[in-house]
Amino acid sequence: MAIFTDDISINTLIGVGASFTGNLRISGFIRVDGDIDGNIETSGRIIVGEKARIRGNISATAAVVGGIVEGDIIAPDGVKVLSSAVIIGDVMTRHLEVGEGSLIQGQYVALSDENEYNEAVIHWQDVKAIRAKSLFSDQGTL
Repeated sequence: MAIFTDDISINTLIGVGASFTGNLRISGFIRVDGDIDGNIETSGRIIVGEKARIRGNISATAAVVGGIVEGDIIAPDGVKVLSSAVIIGDVMTRHLEVGEGSLIQGQYVALSDENEYNEAVIHWQDVKAIRAKSLFSDQGTL
């Protein structure tokens, strides 16, 4: 799977030692080597470096994960999980490559057919919404 075969110029870089709290919406390719506490949404691709720690959801066209992600990843074009990666959340993609020794704690869906993938994403989003709603409604009752 060649996720990064065309333009590889990085538009945004969060370096080692940098930390950010809040949601990021980026246009283009991003590389994260620092700590982010918030969601990342990009119209391009993302690399999560081996030293990166992300506590939030990632939405990108494609992703390479080498660090820790505590959140869901939606990347239709592909997700490559390196051997150093830990993902605590769900992964939705059309192409998935998982390195030996990596950890994914959650569900993953990798469907190459575009229609099947789109239907699975919609179903997954519906299930997530229902679970979130039931979690909030149960908090008031003991």
